[in-house]
Amino acid sequence: MPQHDGHAGWPQGLAARGRFRIVQWLRAVPIRWRILSIALLNSAVVIVLVALIWNGSKVLSSAWDDVRQVRESDKILAKLESETSRLQNLIHRYINQPSPDLFAEILLLREAVLGTLTTRASTDPMLSDSVEKLERVTSRFLDGFGELRTVQATIAKTYDEQVLAPTRDMAGLYSVIEGATGHRDALIWPALGKSREAFTSLLVAANAYYLSLASASAEEARRNTDTIEKTIPIMADQAENDLQRMALERLKTKTAELRAGLAKLSEQLANRTDLLRNTIDASQADAIGAIDDLSVKMRQREQKAQETFDKTLSDISRRVLSIAVIFLGIIMSAGVLIALSIRLPLAQIMASMRAITTGDYDRAVQGTTAKDEVGAMARAVEVFRENAIAKRETEDELRASKERAESALLELNTAQQNLIDAERLAALGGLVAGVAHEVNNPIGISLTVASSFARRADMFANELKSEPLRRSKLDEFVRTSRDAAQQLVANLQRAGELIQSFKQVAVDRSHAERRQFNLSESTDQIVASLRPVLKKAAIGLSVDVPEGLMIDGYPGAYGQILTNLFLNAVNHAFSGGRSGTITIAARARGADDIEIIFADDGAGMTPDVQRQAFDPFFTTRRNEGGTGLGLHIVYNLVTQQLGGRMMLESRVGQGTTFRIIMPRIAKGQPTITDAAADGTSQWPNRTMSST
Repeated sequence: MPQHDGHAGWPQGLAARGRFRIVQWLRAVPIRWRILSIALLNSAVVIVLVALIWNGSKVLSSAWDDVRQVRESDKILAKLESETSRLQNLIHRYINQPSPDLFAEILLLREAVLGTLTTRASTDPMLSDSVEKLERVTSRFLDGFGELRTVQATIAKTYDEQVLAPTRDMAGLYSVIEGATGHRDALIWPALGKSREAFTSLLVAANAYYLSLASASAEEARRNTDTIEKTIPIMADQAENDLQRMALERLKTKTAELRAGLAKLSEQLANRTDLLRNTIDASQADAIGAIDDLSVKMRQREQKAQETFDKTLSDISRRVLSIAVIFLGIIMSAGVLIALSIRLPLAQIMASMRAITTGDYDRAVQGTTAKDEVGAMARAVEVFRENAIAKRETEDELRASKERAESALLELNTAQQNLIDAERLAALGGLVAGVAHEVNNPIGISLTVASSFARRADMFANELKSEPLRRSKLDEFVRTSRDAAQQLVANLQRAGELIQSFKQVAVDRSHAERRQFNLSESTDQIVASLRPVLKKAAIGLSVDVPEGLMIDGYPGAYGQILTNLFLNAVNHAFSGGRSGTITIAARARGADDIEIIFADDGAGMTPDVQRQAFDPFFTTRRNEGGTGLGLHIVYNLVTQQLGGRMMLESRVGQGTTFRIIMPRIAKGQPTITDAAADGTSQWPNRTMSST
């Protein structure tokens, strides 16, 4: 057993010593020369492989020429098919919407198709025998466009002269009949209204039929024509003067001309459809069929040439693979030895680096005495270890400084949030004062009317005691009572609407509740609370928010956004008594988003102001009491609470536009101020963001 153990351990020790000696010998050679030896072996492989490929390239070249020629011919056929299909589409578009640009494009594409046939297809050796057939089919297809254009010109003339011309005369005759009718209670007026409505529907249906060939539109036009013809005798019986009767006679004649014109237009459109189907589309289908037949032949020739090419390439590949395997074994053996001469010393350096990264700076770096590049790396790691020891001593001082800075930043954020809350409450206070003044007017008027009505009632009661009641006195009392009641109802309804609007806005502002709300209704309520500001300046307000836009979010945040943008426009865009218009619009943007546009035509912003517009505490009116928080609050509400995006566009003297894109379902959470008002959180840290 001892002899067996000694015999088994010897080869293992011999292999380890041999590997160590080879590595030591290789380390005497610089790494760049070791890597260069691998490159030389690779170059030898490349030279041998190039020689083999060169021998087979001549055979491959011939086979590839056949494949390339077939593919070139196939490209010509594909281009012809594409051009004829595009030409067919252009012709259909030209028929539906004639224009000089489309006609010019059709002519250019026609010349391109003929040019492809005469210059490329005729010179292609694989297509030259079939060019004559392709030219014949294509020429028939192109000649059909000339016939179709002539028919289209006839249709346009018929539409202008026999449809539009009578309708213009009929429109004038309707105006004459209406002008000759003295009042709205005339007997002729119901029949005239019905006839005029049928005439309007007739125009729409005739235009739709001319543009889209819809059979339903043609039937609608004929039905409205019947209605007009039926109402003319009725209006003639109820006519009040000769001018009306003469106009009705002319209207009857023009209606008959219009019916004949519609019939002729329908016949010509049917002829155009038949020509388009039987000449253009059929010829184009024949051309495509001929091209498909040629494509099948090209595919067969290409397959045969490809088989020859693949067989030759397979032979070359087998020879190249055999030589590559031999050289690969040599290169792998040399690569393993060279890799060991680099990997083992690098493993020592990596162990030292791991010790440094874990904080074990007392472990010395091995291999610093070696003469190759890895030895230089080991010496550099040793320097790094010494620097890390010095760096650790300074980190403790930096950590203490960082804690002091974070404490100061927390205090600064708290102070900044207090300023933002004050700004929001100030805006709500301004709304309270404005709405109170606005509500005072209808209530004051109601009080005056009520007191006047009370005095009139007392006077009427005294008159009843002193003298008999007359009908005229009673009628006068009833009339004045009705007027007073109407004024009271109107003014009190106005006051109620203002109070309800402000109540909803105030509730939304003071609570961070998330709920579904109608964007149009919320906008109207907010605008109602802002209108008192408009009375102090010559500023118009235009609101275009469609019904049906529902938001699942925070109406208070939306109200704060509109209020801040409105006050910002009044104070900056229209400062100094400048007049203008503010526009608020909204529209759906896809299925998930809504875009809100707030625009004014005021003073605008310079590029420098635009870059800082959303920064906290930035204002151009610091000397006039501006805080610079209005747009910053708007930006935070849009991006954080509503989960949307906000963009600013402005030019000096041309106004400013804010574009807000927010999701229908808000992605954010209540802001810090709102949450604190509800008692849900207490002043956490928040990072202020701006563009």
